[in-house]
Amino acid sequence: MSTNLSDISIFPRRESEARSYCRGFDTVFVSAKGSEMTSHDGTRYIDFLAGCSSLNYGHNDPDLKAALIDHIQVDGIAHGLDMHTDTKAAFIETFEKQILAPRDMPHKLMFTGPTGANAVEAAMKIARKSTGRTNIIAFTNGFHGVTQGALAATGNGYHRGGAGTSLNGVTRMPYDDYLADNGDTTAYLEAMLEDQSSGLDAPAAFILETVQGEGGLNAASPEWLNRIADLAKKSGALLIIDDVQAGCGRTGKFFSFEDMGISPDIITMAKSVSGFGLPMGLVLVKPEHDVMGPAEHNGTFRGNNHAFVTARVAIEKFWADDRFEQDIKRRAELVTQGLQTIADMVPNAYLKGRGMMIGVDVGCGELAGDICALAFERGLIVETSGPRDEVVKILAPLTTPDETLSAGMDILIGAARHIVNTQKIAAE
Repeated sequence: MSTNLSDISIFPRRESEARSYCRGFDTVFVSAKGSEMTSHDGTRYIDFLAGCSSLNYGHNDPDLKAALIDHIQVDGIAHGLDMHTDTKAAFIETFEKQILAPRDMPHKLMFTGPTGANAVEAAMKIARKSTGRTNIIAFTNGFHGVTQGALAATGNGYHRGGAGTSLNGVTRMPYDDYLADNGDTTAYLEAMLEDQSSGLDAPAAFILETVQGEGGLNAASPEWLNRIADLAKKSGALLIIDDVQAGCGRTGKFFSFEDMGISPDIITMAKSVSGFGLPMGLVLVKPEHDVMGPAEHNGTFRGNNHAFVTARVAIEKFWADDRFEQDIKRRAELVTQGLQTIADMVPNAYLKGRGMMIGVDVGCGELAGDICALAFERGLIVETSGPRDEVVKILAPLTTPDETLSAGMDILIGAARHIVNTQKIAAE
């Protein structure tokens, strides 16, 4: 079958209006390797989006690809529901040895439907069944998915409006530094929990991201996270950390909450947990809260054995020691320097995020969008974030070579400088 890839009319003609990223990156991609994607006409783009943090190890990592091809060529299991398979056993053993045991984590693994939203749905159900309570405390600007339960915990008004019905069972509280006077938001939450007339139902769980990916790269402080963990324990609620976007090394460590002194009861993972961009959802739950009965939460595609293969190899390759962490730290410093150059161009602009989940808040969605659009014209894929799309957000693969990272930052800085000069925006 021959397809004219320069004619993209098939997409608006037949694909739903719900399509999103393709509107900003209006070309047809045909291949990808490492930190670059190539379009149908041979144009190469540096990828600072990485599948929205689903490709932390880059496109088509050769070792992961080879393992997957080997598995397919010997007729290895592709789909196995939740039956025992050799690939699942190998993944669990590797995850236990390389991830859980060194961190003294007793958590059990629950394989859910292959999305972050489904992992969140499962986590909320577990918390409610374990505690016998229904209310979940979520936080301003949090984003946990767009299926009904996860959407109830999501703060974004645009996405919430797409539900077409009421969203229940969640109480919204202010995230760290949300208040205009930078007051302690945990003091407000504690007062609500302790006041029998506050109207706040006893919570089953608190759910939060340590860095809010879609909410604008707001990064919680260790002090705030510890206060939240203490309040959860004191109130009889479970602590759910949504590590779907911030996990798998994105913030510097495998888990985004490492070295912060907290021990979540439940952790949700997806995106880069497969290592190769393959669909895989995962919930880590402490044994005392592993209360779901057989198939009480299930999904036809909770047994993606192809993802088990690549996930295992990714852990063995990147997480056997701390060398990868050191690489992430070095690359994060390069990105930070480049983003600071942009921040210095725009009045009141500032950096947000942590590790390789970082961006610059330029204060205006139109300005951020113009910068990203021009960057794409010049060969860089980069997106915005935040309630008004005001943050230029970097999610480059964690394996991006330094020279490629620098080249991408040069494109972004050049685009920002052009837009700032054209619009006559003067730094103070």
